[in-house]
Amino acid sequence: MKLNSANINVMIKACRKASKILIRDFGEIENLQVSLKGPGDFVSAADKKVEKILIEELQKARPDYSILSEEIGLIDNDKSFKWIIDPIDGTANFLHGIPHFAISIGLEHDKEIICGIIYDPIKDEMFVAEKGNGSYLNNQRMRVSSRSKLKDCMIFTGGPKITSENKELSLKEYNNFSSTVLVPIRKLGSAALDMAYVAAGRCDGFWQRNLNYWDIAAGIILVKESGGFVTDFDGENDYIQNKTILVTNSKINKEMIEVLNK
Repeated sequence: MKLNSANINVMIKACRKASKILIRDFGEIENLQVSLKGPGDFVSAADKKVEKILIEELQKARPDYSILSEEIGLIDNDKSFKWIIDPIDGTANFLHGIPHFAISIGLEHDKEIICGIIYDPIKDEMFVAEKGNGSYLNNQRMRVSSRSKLKDCMIFTGGPKITSENKELSLKEYNNFSSTVLVPIRKLGSAALDMAYVAAGRCDGFWQRNLNYWDIAAGIILVKESGGFVTDFDGENDYIQNKTILVTNSKINKEMIEVLNK
């Protein structure tokens, strides 16, 4: 089975078209690593090019929908439908020629995410979900993992940025996991793919502070439709407002909350 509603098809088409630019530009990154100027400006331009294609494709199909995107901000149209776009999630990986980044699009209806797509163009992995219809990876149904003990799990996080207000708190939370539970922790550099990997059962949980809405929008529906939990660090639904997101399979949410709040 695969998802083939009209909105899903629009999202897939937009991702496929934009990814051609992304793959081509990623091929140029290696040459830029050794240049004096470096690849920073080039990556910024790539981000904007991908965003432009995504917006053009989405507006062509749904001209009345609002759009919130990382680069341009808000295009305020229809109040009930809104696309949430991150053109390149994992920009630092892209910048350094590391093939782990994604295009992310969520569709919000009346302030609830109803569709989501996270596309890794280098691995050609398309993670797609729709409310009530499940989550899929390249048309194969996804489910979260079934591990029930945190000590047996693998956990992802992004860690604090240098400029983070809560840097010390983030480091304390990291230390709680790595020193008390001794659980393997991975920092792969793309929150969208971290959430997609929880949905696919590749890892068991993910936590991070200070993410933006476009970082997590598509991942929210992917995880929920795979049978996982999305909460804040207290187990509540205020993760967008307070920017503390905890994503888990259905069995370790409570244990992760206890570790985070030690």
